[in-house]
Amino acid sequence: MIELLSPAGDLERLKVAFEYGADAVYVGGKVMSMRAKARNFSEAEMETGIKYAHEIGKKVYVAVNICAHNSDFTGLDEYLNWLEKIGADAVLVSDPGVFMLAKNTTLDIHISTQANVTNYASAAFWRDLGARRFVAARELSLGEIKEISERAPNIEIEAFVHGAMCMAYSGRCLISNFLNERDANRGECSQPCRFNYAFHEGVCVEEKTGETFPVYENERGTYIFNSKDLCMIGHIDDLIGAGVRSLKIEGRMKTEYYVGAVTKIYREALNDFAESPTLYKSKIPHYKSELEKVGNRGYTTGFFYGKMSGTDHDYIGENQATSQNFTAMIESYDPNTKMCLIEQRNKFQKGDTVEILRAKAPNFTQTVENMHDEDGAEITSAPHPKQKIYLKVNEPVAKYDMIRRG
Repeated sequence: MIELLSPAGDLERLKVAFEYGADAVYVGGKVMSMRAKARNFSEAEMETGIKYAHEIGKKVYVAVNICAHNSDFTGLDEYLNWLEKIGADAVLVSDPGVFMLAKNTTLDIHISTQANVTNYASAAFWRDLGARRFVAARELSLGEIKEISERAPNIEIEAFVHGAMCMAYSGRCLISNFLNERDANRGECSQPCRFNYAFHEGVCVEEKTGETFPVYENERGTYIFNSKDLCMIGHIDDLIGAGVRSLKIEGRMKTEYYVGAVTKIYREALNDFAESPTLYKSKIPHYKSELEKVGNRGYTTGFFYGKMSGTDHDYIGENQATSQNFTAMIESYDPNTKMCLIEQRNKFQKGDTVEILRAKAPNFTQTVENMHDEDGAEITSAPHPKQKIYLKVNEPVAKYDMIRRG
C-alpha cells in the first residue's frame, strides 16, 4: 500500500489532513523540529492528535530532525521517552547522536531528508543501525531512487512529491544564519531565498562552469534563489515504479486550506491509480487544474528527471500565485435549514460565485445569496476576519469542508 503523508502544523491541520485523505501526518513539538516558526504542538495537543489519529486508523510521525548542538540534548531523553509513552508512530531524525538516543526507545525511526541519503550504501547503513525508513534527498533522480530500492532492500523509501523547494543542498542552508542569525538547521529559517536581491550587471555567471543565469527584474525586485514548487501529481506511476512507498507533501507552515486541497487531489489520484492506471492517466489534466487553485510559485518536477534547469526557478516574484481565494472554513451544517455555520478567512459578499471544497464528496459551485450573522440579521458581505456567519448552501456539507472563490 502506498502511503499519503501530509503536513500538520497544528491540531486543526492534523484533523483537516485526515479528513481529506491522508494516511499519516508529520508534526513537530515545541522543540527539536525543523519548523520552529510553525505553531507546532503543545504536549496536550500532541497527545490529543495521536489519540485522534489512532482512533481512526491513522499515524503520526514526530519530527526531531534539527542539526543538534550540545545544548539541544538537555532533556532529549525525557522527550523521546514521552513520545514513546503517548504512542507516536515514529520519529524523524537526522543527527546520529539523536538517532542513538531514539534507539533506546521502541519508537520507529525515520531518517530525515536533512540526513542527505543519496546512495544505497547510506540507506543500508541506516537500515542496519535500525532505521525503518528514510526520506530520499530531494537531489535524487527516480533512477537513483530505484537503484537504492534494489540494492538496499528492507528499508522504506519516503519522498517529497509536492511543495516548496529549498535552494540549499538537502535543505541545509546557511544564508539565514549569516544574514539574520536564525539557524535554518535548527528550525528557524527566515527564508532568505525568497528575498529581493539586486544585481547591477544584469547577469549572474557561475565561475567554474561559465554557466549564466539571467536575472529578470521588475518593480518589485529580483528573486534569483526562488525555486518553483515541486509537483509530481502526473508521475505517481514513476514514483511507485522507483520504489517510493510514502508520498510526502511539504508544508507544515501552510494553511489548513493548502493542506486539505492538496491532500484531497493526491488522495484522489492514488485511489484512481489503484483502480486503474489508465483512469489515473486520463485525469492528470484535472489533478493539475485543481492544484493550480492552491498557492504556488509555479510547478517543477525538481531533480526526479535529472538536473534542474533555469525554467525550474521563479526569478520574477516571490508571491504564491493562485486562481482561487480561500474564503471560509465550514464548522457545522443543519440539513433541515440547509444552513451552515462558517468562519470567514477572506472577504466575500452576496452575489459572488464560490466553490465548496468537500473532503469526502465532489466539489460544487453556487452563488452566495442567503447569509446571516450570528444574531440572525441578514448581511450582504463578510468583511471581518474570523467572522462567524450562517450561509445557505445548495448541497450537504460537513465540518472541515471549505469555501473558496469560484
